[in-house]
Amino acid sequence: MALPTVIAIDGPGASGKTSVGRALAERLGYRFVDTGTMYRAITWVALAQAVPLDDEQALESLAAETEIGIESGEGGRHTVLANGADVTFHLTSADVERAVSLVSRLAAVRRTLVAAQQRMAAGGKVVMVGRDIGTVVLPDAPLKVFLEAAPQERVRRRHQELRMGGRAITVTEVQEGLEGRDSLDSQRAESPLRAAPDAWRVQTDGLTVAAVAERIIALMTKE
Repeated sequence: MALPTVIAIDGPGASGKTSVGRALAERLGYRFVDTGTMYRAITWVALAQAVPLDDEQALESLAAETEIGIESGEGGRHTVLANGADVTFHLTSADVERAVSLVSRLAAVRRTLVAAQQRMAAGGKVVMVGRDIGTVVLPDAPLKVFLEAAPQERVRRRHQELRMGGRAITVTEVQEGLEGRDSLDSQRAESPLRAAPDAWRVQTDGLTVAAVAERIIALMTKE
């Protein structure tokens, strides 16, 4: 049985999308694209250039003029480039964390980046993760997965991730940040966070990244 060459993975923050998607892509020899880093990159550029976050026209122009690149490295690591500059380190900063939902909810920005994401997937052999991949970016993907995890588990994961990255942040701050992002993502008019009707839902609580990847591989081989 031929394996699907395009895999769409969605889910809320800290549900495991990035870790699982990266592991799955490495296992299959596919390209990995984390669309969330693209929105974060545009957000960082906007902040660096003092572009008002409520100016949709200016942000649309910025998104159209900014070339976002994602390069694979050793150990599954990826470098995110904005107009050739490595911005990977900045993407998890507190300023970007606070502002990314304001930028990503804008229809004009999403249209520009969705078109870029579709071009990235056009050649196949790609695992693409985000919040609207199965519903908007790749609605015809042969395999769609929606990852879920209990709120407290997502808070634990994100807190651990940020602390390991050197961020001094409390559990309460992480919880408030995730709840705020969930609210904005699910209620925005353009491409709200939701599972595609034909997506497989996978609960990731208590599972390792490898175990979740194995479950998805099992779905790939289902007849």
